[in-house]
Amino acid sequence: MQQYKLSLIICTYMRPDPLTRLLESVMLQTQVPDEILIIDGSIDDDTGSRFRESGNNIIHYHKVPQEHRGLTKQRNYGIARVNDEIDIVAFLDDDTILNPDYFEQLLATYSHFPAAIGVGGYITNEVSWEKTEQGKVEDLNHYYYDGYRRKESSRYKLRRKLGLAQTTQPAIYPEFGHGRSISFLPPSGKIYKVEQLMGGVSSFPLAVLKEHKFSEYFEGYGLYEDADFTLRLSHVGDLYVNTAAQLEHHHDAAGRPNKYTYGKMVVRNGWYVWRVKHPKPSFRNKLKWYQITVLLTGIRLLNIFTTSERKEAFTEAMGRTVGILSLPFNKPN
Repeated sequence: MQQYKLSLIICTYMRPDPLTRLLESVMLQTQVPDEILIIDGSIDDDTGSRFRESGNNIIHYHKVPQEHRGLTKQRNYGIARVNDEIDIVAFLDDDTILNPDYFEQLLATYSHFPAAIGVGGYITNEVSWEKTEQGKVEDLNHYYYDGYRRKESSRYKLRRKLGLAQTTQPAIYPEFGHGRSISFLPPSGKIYKVEQLMGGVSSFPLAVLKEHKFSEYFEGYGLYEDADFTLRLSHVGDLYVNTAAQLEHHHDAAGRPNKYTYGKMVVRNGWYVWRVKHPKPSFRNKLKWYQITVLLTGIRLLNIFTTSERKEAFTEAMGRTVGILSLPFNKPN
């Protein structure tokens, strides 16, 4: 198998403890990165005081100036500081923890597919899958794919009943948007060709990153920035997810936007990403995108009565509503 030089970029914001746990798992890898770049956008020095003088010569800490804060800006900032001898650059969210062979499996994918321009890892702790018997009759309460099944959420059950659900492979972006993400790929150990990767568990050849940048349209938290970047790359070459390159994602609430802002981002950034992949969708697919967007907003509004987090459900639904109403007058560019 070809040997690749690997750089790891971790963009972080106000999360020194999760970052510490991630780096502990990185240093236990069967293939440790050749360099680790911590790109810190924190407004305090808790992270810097811990990692600025780490004593580890492969860890390079960078505190970004204010004009470079924000996920996509920090990623571009990190890319510009990668050693020119590096072959592959991996990105990880600061609240992930790796299986010991994560990087070994990730890099093996490039040996299997030398023309790959991006390879993603696989999160194991967010969805519960079970193997299915051959010939088992599929039901509405479960989503079935490649010999596995997972419980179907109420929103997808409703979408299926209304004819608004994706019928193609997960992570292949349909013309009406609102596709099933990588989380709908099962833990089969297989490598799947896709059109989208999750940015926090992704990797790319350095040569690709020198030519293609993360869009700074996505300010701050950067919701869907990874979809934008990888959907643009899907027009250029092949992307893969290796479900044997496994890690856990422990969502940390620190650094996330409020629910109103998040809801507005869901709609406006979702529209932007949809048009990146399909700039001229048919009228039928435009209608379908809006139908699904309104449906999901209505479901979030109903969560006021069906969940204990009533305030969060209401504020997010209001953000989504404002996002929808803003589109006819102020579409994202």
